[in-house]
Amino acid sequence: MSRRGLAAVSSVLDQAASSATNILVLVLAARLSSASGFADFSMVYVAFTVLLGLNMAYVGQSLVLEKGAAQGLGAACRSAVGFTGAASAAVGAVLAVVGLLLGGAGGRAFLALGLVLPLVLVQDGLRYCFSALRAPERALAADALRLVCVVAALAAQPSGAPAGRLVLVWGLSALPALGLGLWLLRPYVRGARADLGPYLRRGHLGQRFAVEFAVGNGSSQLAVLGLGVFATPLAVGALRGATTLFGPLNVLFNSANSFGPPVLSRVGGRRAVVRATAALGLALAAIGAGWATVLYVLPDRLGRELLGDTWASASALLPATGAQYAVMGLGTAALLTLRVLAPKATLSVQVVFSLLSVALLLGGYAAFGVAGAAWGLAAGSTLKAVAAWSRVSRLPAPLPAAATA
Repeated sequence: MSRRGLAAVSSVLDQAASSATNILVLVLAARLSSASGFADFSMVYVAFTVLLGLNMAYVGQSLVLEKGAAQGLGAACRSAVGFTGAASAAVGAVLAVVGLLLGGAGGRAFLALGLVLPLVLVQDGLRYCFSALRAPERALAADALRLVCVVAALAAQPSGAPAGRLVLVWGLSALPALGLGLWLLRPYVRGARADLGPYLRRGHLGQRFAVEFAVGNGSSQLAVLGLGVFATPLAVGALRGATTLFGPLNVLFNSANSFGPPVLSRVGGRRAVVRATAALGLALAAIGAGWATVLYVLPDRLGRELLGDTWASASALLPATGAQYAVMGLGTAALLTLRVLAPKATLSVQVVFSLLSVALLLGGYAAFGVAGAAWGLAAGSTLKAVAAWSRVSRLPAPLPAAATA
């Protein structure tokens, strides 16, 4: 296998290992916890997911676009690690204070997240360093160790362990992978100087990516978190449990976003790109519908093995969540098309229809409870997919070669 092919396989496997870690963390937490305990854990994990996504957007996505000599990339990676460590320590301190003020089981869980946040964010951020350095096999080694350690650590916890303890164990289990990742990164950053200035200056590229994440993904995550604050944590646990079961589809969606643009740029002109992404969207939608069907007919006994007490509430949401993931496949393909053909067109679609999804989620919950919230998310994803494909259809036709000469 060529070096390029090995790198692509390593990148896919690394994405799979990272996604599997997130899935198994939630599955193990659900099995160890009562429904209310998993609700507390889910609220903390939603908050972590938002912070992880913001760090990926602000630091990771801009880092992987860095080009130049090895020394320059080494300095960029050292700067990225330094900024992530400093920023996550500051945010972690705020979370710890919030946890102390909240008190109770939920407050202790947020306190634990604040204590371990620098460990988990820096460890995850190393993936983008290795991607920029064209060494994804090193990211795979660290993330595979992370997967093994977190599963072993959580599996060793007693049934009924409180959310705060599970969060602390989950975070501390990142230490071996963090150590390995820093050791593997050391040859590339030796002698390089960190400069955090670019991350603090106005106009940093990550600011645009962070806005797109905030309105595209973060807004719906925060809306789910809001349900736990203003409605009931059990709603968060049910929604989180249902989406956890669709974790394998997130691997497909993330892989399409990561590896789609360079592949599509070589398939030909605009028409060829649209045909390819339309086929991809139909395939992803079919896979989503098929996976939803498998989960829907899953015997309750097996469902409880996966999610414990949370299965009862999560299984009732499977039709809505399955519909959401099916149309998300279509939407992912449409946004991928725009990213290749008209990169500036994605932000407006994300802003308008992600905020609409939040409104539908909250409105659905107000009218019909947690099932209404799930169907609200499905409706929002449907409208976003329709809008994105509509925007694709309105893209101006490319000028003939003779006209551009």
